[in-house]
Amino acid sequence: MQQLKRLTFGAVLSIVSVQLMATQAVITNDQKQTATQLMQTAIKSDLGMEIVTSLTTEIGPRLGGSEAEERARDWGVKLGESLGFDNARIEEFTMPFWDRGHLHISLSSPYQQELYGTALGGAAPTKEKINADVVYFRDIHALTEVKDNSLTGKIVFVDGDKMVKSQTGAGYGQANQRRRIGWQHAQRSGASALVVRSVGSDSHRFPHSGMMSKDGENWADIPVIAISNPDADHLRRLHNLGKPLAISLHSESKWKGEVSSGNVILDLIGSEKPEEIVLIGGHLDSWDLGTGAVDDGAGVAITTAAAALIAKLPKRPKRTIRVVMFGAEEVGLLGAFAYAKQHEANLHNHVLATESDFGAQTIWQLVSNVNPQATLLVDEIAKILSPLGIVRGGSDVVGGGPDIIPMAAKGVPTIRLNQNGRDYFDLHHTPDDTLDKIDPDELAQNIAAYAASIYLIADSDVDLKP
Repeated sequence: MQQLKRLTFGAVLSIVSVQLMATQAVITNDQKQTATQLMQTAIKSDLGMEIVTSLTTEIGPRLGGSEAEERARDWGVKLGESLGFDNARIEEFTMPFWDRGHLHISLSSPYQQELYGTALGGAAPTKEKINADVVYFRDIHALTEVKDNSLTGKIVFVDGDKMVKSQTGAGYGQANQRRRIGWQHAQRSGASALVVRSVGSDSHRFPHSGMMSKDGENWADIPVIAISNPDADHLRRLHNLGKPLAISLHSESKWKGEVSSGNVILDLIGSEKPEEIVLIGGHLDSWDLGTGAVDDGAGVAITTAAAALIAKLPKRPKRTIRVVMFGAEEVGLLGAFAYAKQHEANLHNHVLATESDFGAQTIWQLVSNVNPQATLLVDEIAKILSPLGIVRGGSDVVGGGPDIIPMAAKGVPTIRLNQNGRDYFDLHHTPDDTLDKIDPDELAQNIAAYAASIYLIADSDVDLKP
């Protein structure tokens, strides 16, 4: 796919001006001109890159509930104040804290070999070092058929297939089942531990972390480890040769009680309808293996920078623009659910919500879930965004992003600016999620799209509710 690089003002404006003559009255000429100027400014600006560089360098990894996430919240408030937001605050909530601790995992039969693995979120520690025979399962479906207490004292290994690289991230949901529910069947079988193939599309020896699902109110009582794709390939080849497999492991991951987390709220107060809120954001926390640049420092930078550019306009848009840096997303959308609960009485005034949380590559599609009249508005926004390489997608796509799910479930309208996720699951939840993976020009294209579209919605009188 051809990568979009810095557009000149003339290139953007000349293409947009041809389209504007046919644009319907849902967007005025002055609004179109302002949106075009925002796009041009964003394309030239380094603000987004400065924000994500600051977050990943000054704060580093930000596991939900950790001391580092607390420092990130303070960082977010200071950033908002420095960028001219009308208010900046933290809305706290409590959460259980899971800590990864130290892990050692190695092949012990048919020979000694270190494996590259990481504990999955919610996993239990080993009570003592485990050295046990491995029972191989080709995929999660095979494991679900295991009989209760039939594998006592064994280590279960669930293989699967490496994800295929895709612009949309297709295949993640299915592959993710071994990470989410595999432990329930391994524990039911009496196994001492579960090892799974990492959920990712890369061929590097970087294991992918991620949160498991609860079984009712219960978390795993056994250690659960994800190993890198090359190591999983190696175990498969040994199994296919009929070699007896054994693994040695010791894991210190465990729950450490209730702690405080929080959402950072940055507001640009609307000039005419301050009670109506257009919400954008990303999640502030990250997994602790890398520095969370792509997931989701980029999303925080994109949405904050877009709003900051709007803040510099001579006049605020009619509606309030709210940037939310959600806390504790990776460990269960905890900040998202806390926000929806804390603002439940005012969700009817949230006229739109959307999130950037799919990496830092270029946006290629705009989708929405709004009413028919508002769909015309989104259609016109898509025309204005088209010089950025963005096409109009579906008008009945529910979502808006992971942290938007609790609000969307309560009827808040959504759009989503879909990014090219071809590299996302190479980096997702791995030590390789670092700042060098972000292209400044691609990041700037994201900010341009958010700045223009969010400004146009915030300055509109159109009701968006489906």
